[in-house]
Amino acid sequence: MDNLVQYIISSLSLGGLYALMTLGLVVVYGILRLINFAYGELVMVAGYGLLLFGQTAMPWPLVALLSIAVAILVAVLMERVAFRPVRFGSASTMLITSFAVSTLLQNTTLLAISPRPQAVRLPAFFVESVTVGGLRLRVVDLASLAVSILALIVLSILLRRTIIGIALRAAADDFTMTRLLGVRANLIISVAFAVSGLLAGIVAIFWVGRSSLVEPAIGLQPVLIAFIASVVGGMENLKGAVLGGYLLGFLTVGLQTWLPQALLDYRNAILFGIVIVILLLRPEGLIRPAYSRERR
Repeated sequence: MDNLVQYIISSLSLGGLYALMTLGLVVVYGILRLINFAYGELVMVAGYGLLLFGQTAMPWPLVALLSIAVAILVAVLMERVAFRPVRFGSASTMLITSFAVSTLLQNTTLLAISPRPQAVRLPAFFVESVTVGGLRLRVVDLASLAVSILALIVLSILLRRTIIGIALRAAADDFTMTRLLGVRANLIISVAFAVSGLLAGIVAIFWVGRSSLVEPAIGLQPVLIAFIASVVGGMENLKGAVLGGYLLGFLTVGLQTWLPQALLDYRNAILFGIVIVILLLRPEGLIRPAYSRERR
């Protein structure tokens, strides 16, 4: 029973981060039909924010907030400088642009700071554990679980109860009609990128906290995870993004926990094999869209 509870908590903690990553990717894809592969660099930017701000005398909560703010700022600038000029180009043009932005940010960081991993100052709870009954839990897992659930709740309220959130959902369903109804396209797209940057900043805190190191390529794995989870859950809706993130979290922790030692080196291959089977059975993702865009 203790092992099961530990598995559930670890899976929910990791799955919550995966869900936030996936939402950051899908919220932009829903409006622009852009798979932003520069999204991982927003995680990198926030990670280096933790590094640079952490070298000052500022308290760590302020360091974390400033790092998230930097990720939001870079996300908005990314949209304004790189994607807005090619918005009406082909899908391949925007995709190539996202790769170009990713490469530019990585190489800028590599040249301006260092190509080597850098140690980040983190608070003590990232390495502390608590014992509940016979169960030993990492404090950072509990914090990650709480923060991810809180972020998902706040985002849900934002999308359902505020004017800008309703406009975001409407734009994701039919961007052309939303513009015809008088909603400013530039504002909605900028807000979508800002939300993406916010989620990337939150993820970066716990992603960097897993190793206490940050490097120029730290965003590669998060963007790949977000892409896989969004495809599995369904890229046409936010619920699918959340479901795909949590499913990938449970699969990752499950394989890590219960695979025999001799098969641990093959866990990624087994994980992708499971993903392929899911997509063969549900090509449109676990949650299919209410209607397809081709019918519009």
